[in-house]
Formats: sequence, C-alpha cells, structure tokens
Amino acid sequence: METRKEQKEKRRQEIICAALELFVSKGYAATKVTDIAERVNMSTGLLFHYFESKEKLYEELVRMGLEGTTYPAGQKCEHAIDFFTQFTTQLFSYMKQQPVMAKLFVLMAEAQRSEATPAHIREIALKVNTIEQFVPIIEWGQQEGTIREGDPLVISNAFWCCIQGIAERYATNREIDLPEADWVVDLVRRR
Repeated sequence: METRKEQKEKRRQEIICAALELFVSKGYAATKVTDIAERVNMSTGLLFHYFESKEKLYEELVRMGLEGTTYPAGQKCEHAIDFFTQFTTQLFSYMKQQPVMAKLFVLMAEAQRSEATPAHIREIALKVNTIEQFVPIIEWGQQEGTIREGDPLVISNAFWCCIQGIAERYATNREIDLPEADWVVDLVRRR
C-alpha cells in the first residue's frame, strides 16, 4: 500500500506529465491551468497545492530539460566517433523507452525561442549549450582523423539540428520510427 507521501509524489508526476503534453501540443501561452487540472482530473485549487502557478510548473519542466543536457560529460570512449555513436544510440533508445524525453526537446526549443516564455525561464532554457559542449569532442575527432574536417561549431550545429528535428518529429508522431543512429553519426564521420 502506498504511503501518503508516495501518493502525493505520484500525483505530482501526473501533473508534470499532463503539463508537458499540453505545453508541447498547445504551447506555454495557450495552455491554461484549468486545462492541466482537467487533464489530471482535479480541481484547479488542488493543483495549486502542488505548483503555485503555471509558470512554476513550466519552470520545473525546463529545469528537467536542462538537467538532461549534462549527460554527455560522463561518457568515456576510446575515439571521438565512438562517443557520437554511443551517445546517439543511447539517446534514441531512451526516447523509445521514455517518449517524454523527445517531448522535452520540443519544450526546450519553445522555451528558448517563444516570446511568451517568462524571461527568467528563457534564461534557464538558454543555458542548454549542447552545440558548444560537443565542439571539443569534434576537435578531438578531427585530430585523430575520425571526424570530418570543417568548423567544429558548424559540424556540431548540424548534428544537433538533426537530433532536434528527429526528437520533435518523434514527440509529435511516433508512427515514424527513429532512424538508425549511424545515419545521424554519418553527418560528423570522416569518409
């Protein structure tokens, strides 16, 4: 039997998931607190016991998205290209197991570019620097001859634009399966 604390945490997670679905499908500005409360079958007043405002709920989701970008730092590989292969394979596998991951890509992109995003939340979202994070890995791969020649920032941007597009498409239409990781890695692989 669940404890009261476990029940409360489970309910809180339901709210977070419902809010994420709505923010992804309707956007931050168009999503109302009443929409979220209705989705989880609770009163608006009760929802405010979990989150004091829609803004705080959105901020929590953006912070979750930011935390997810710290993953690559801990990965150990013999070659830079192996890093890209392992990272992309694991990311796509995780998206299949936890589709919420793909939805966080959509949420973070909107939080970064939408004028409706509160300024302090946009600042949090803009701390995501995956493109810059991958530049040293690309430079390492260029030195060892596994990563294509060219501006490392441009190569990283191309890789991440591909990842972002795939994640956004998968978040909104899971009928189209994710591609093979190597197809994406081929963007950076030296031929």
